[in-house]
Amino acid sequence: MPSEQEWPPLSPIHTGLRGRCPRCGEGHLFSGFLKLRPSCEVCGLDYSYADPADGPAFFVICFACIPSVILALWIEAKFEPPYWVHLVTTLPFMLASCIPPLRPLKGWLVASQFFFKAEEARFGSAAPRKKPAIPPAG
Repeated sequence: MPSEQEWPPLSPIHTGLRGRCPRCGEGHLFSGFLKLRPSCEVCGLDYSYADPADGPAFFVICFACIPSVILALWIEAKFEPPYWVHLVTTLPFMLASCIPPLRPLKGWLVASQFFFKAEEARFGSAAPRKKPAIPPAG
């Protein structure tokens, strides 16, 4: 497909959470669980712009790991169980609440980078300055 083709803007939430291409919404974003494809197999969009860094892990830590640790501490304080109880209760809860959201969150962040045209900051040249408004005399 020609690269000059106009693509309608697609919601980063709809495309990212489903792991679809942020430009066409048809191609796949991932080649593995968290590994991004080099490009879209449908429209050819190059995914080299995408760098969600630690964003998905940050969101999972805030919204899944902290409640998991609170659950473990509550179980420990309330029941004082042996360690094997934590292995069969807290550990599966933590794994089930922390691993599955990583892929949709990474897809959402990559799609958001495309949608909002995010790119690396460039500090080489200063932005043009506006002259300050002169207040009216009087």
